[in-house]
Amino acid sequence: MPSPEGSTVTFLRTRSLPALRNFARTLQTQVAKGRAFDCLIADDAELRRLNREFRQTDYATDVLSFPAAGAGDYIGDLAISRDRAREQAREFGHSTHEELRILMLHGVLHLIGYDHEIDNGRMARVEKRWRARLGLSNGLIERVQS
Repeated sequence: MPSPEGSTVTFLRTRSLPALRNFARTLQTQVAKGRAFDCLIADDAELRRLNREFRQTDYATDVLSFPAAGAGDYIGDLAISRDRAREQAREFGHSTHEELRILMLHGVLHLIGYDHEIDNGRMARVEKRWRARLGLSNGLIERVQS
């Protein structure tokens, strides 16, 4: 459920980063056209549990998107693994904070209806444009395609 302030970021057993909350508001305003979302930043164990429960796959993943049913001012929920973000940041040579932002953008694009598994590159193109506008490094789709 969205907060009165708009998009939220919840940190489960990790420290809060006000910059990520601000980035969520930027995504809400610019990418989601004013529609709010909630984002949980948790550990691998929680992402594995969510992945197993909702997707019937038993592994920790970096980001999960749960679109809201129906149209409206709330587009859904994200869950991001800070552990995966930390590892991927090391692998790709940028900060964990940068990786969390990349994952958040990717998840929001899923929440607004993009699906890179079936859209013939449409989400990849949109994500690339948004990453450039937001000053972010290579995204998830480009990494897989490289």
